[in-house]
Amino acid sequence: MIENYNPDVLTCLANLSNDEVFTPPNIANQMLDLLPAEIWRDKNATFLDPAAKSGVFLREIAKRLMEGLKDEIPDQQKRIDHIFTKQIFGIAITDMTALLTRRSLYCSKKANGKYSICEGFDTPEGNILFGRVIHEWEGDHCKYCGANINEYDRDESLETHAYQFIHTDKPEELFNMKFDVVIGNPPYQLSDGGFGRSASPIYQKFVHQAKKLEPRYLTMIIPSRWFGGGKGLDSFREEMLNDDRVRKLIDFEDANEVFPGVDIAGGICYFLWERDSRGLCEVKNIQNGTETLSTRKLNEFGTLIRHGQALSIIHKVLAKKESTMNEQVSSSKPFGLRTFVRPQKKGDIILRWQKGEGPYNREEITLGVEMIDKWKVITATVGNDHAGNPGKDGKRRVLSKIDILPPGTICTETYLVIGNYKKKSEAQNLVAYMQTKFFRFLVSQFMYSHHITKDSYSFVPILDMGVKWTDETLCKRYGITKAEFEFIESKIRPMGEESDE
Repeated sequence: MIENYNPDVLTCLANLSNDEVFTPPNIANQMLDLLPAEIWRDKNATFLDPAAKSGVFLREIAKRLMEGLKDEIPDQQKRIDHIFTKQIFGIAITDMTALLTRRSLYCSKKANGKYSICEGFDTPEGNILFGRVIHEWEGDHCKYCGANINEYDRDESLETHAYQFIHTDKPEELFNMKFDVVIGNPPYQLSDGGFGRSASPIYQKFVHQAKKLEPRYLTMIIPSRWFGGGKGLDSFREEMLNDDRVRKLIDFEDANEVFPGVDIAGGICYFLWERDSRGLCEVKNIQNGTETLSTRKLNEFGTLIRHGQALSIIHKVLAKKESTMNEQVSSSKPFGLRTFVRPQKKGDIILRWQKGEGPYNREEITLGVEMIDKWKVITATVGNDHAGNPGKDGKRRVLSKIDILPPGTICTETYLVIGNYKKKSEAQNLVAYMQTKFFRFLVSQFMYSHHITKDSYSFVPILDMGVKWTDETLCKRYGITKAEFEFIESKIRPMGEESDE
């Protein structure tokens, strides 16, 4: 017998882009499960999705309220009208998603249309707002979202991505009411007009704006990249790590477990923020369906340590109070040369660039001069792993090619200089140290994108490079237990082994 396949239509939608991703119904429900059960029996509770795309959050909220209010409002039509007119509200991100949300919620693109299941609306919009707003330019960028004028100052017939919820200083005036719950999946980034395909994050602006509304509960699904900060996210990271009202954090290191087919460097997470509750945060990590739970302060370190199992290892390393390698690793341009600099026709030193080597004039180097005539260990500023994410087995190689530059050789900003020495043997020992799983595990605690900076080495101790270090000797030095090293091995693949992707 052939079984009929009748999928939820909202699971079949193609994403608008990697930056505007539709939320699968099962994930929306997992987020709603974070809320207290009694809220579904409260006819006065109000809900807002400030970045509505498919309407999935509002639809699933309506389902729960329909069941929860069955005894208090027995008449089904009255219950529908009450829920849709008094409790559920949304702000769409485009005209198209406004129609889609209304269709998901009211079963009609017009809230007061012939086929609408709600009889309480006088307007076609219902409680789903969409008003086309314009960016407010200050110089080349929008003062609200940072959009670049050359990218988004468009004809009225084109989408400008000027999202209504964040293009105001007073979001409370959009509906002129208080909300108990704000929930959503905001857009993730906008092109900022920088070099190449440069883009700036935007999701943190939705979180900030939602907090201005002072809801009882706030839950959003956003990229996990904020754990480590970076471009446009340092202040947001600091705010989130120090906010003890973030009571639950669910983290997926591989975003494909949430959004199949979507690459989001650093993974994806959703959180529950409670206005009236403070304390430790329950952190749940999910990898290949396996869940690991820890309850802790988020602000123990300047970056969020993703896995609770890593904390004991880091504590043991830092307990020795040794200097760490972020103090010796070079800046992003070790010799002041940008990525696009190429070898010259002649010169008295050698320049290593992304695709080879060639002569360069020593007199033109003004930065890193003291390293030129030493043995230098380099590695790329881009990690080995695809989009900064682990392989399907949850493991990373972390570092791409590691190499030694002899005296008289320099490099472009494609590389970081990890250490420089008078003796070749010391450089060789640093390479051996970098190839250990211990070293790369500590670096990986900062990997929420595919870029590796000097700050990524903040947990790695500076050791005597007169010694050739191995995982065995390092574990002995820092008292790493068998169970702890097994955890390291579950996250780090051997240096010569590539990902299975």
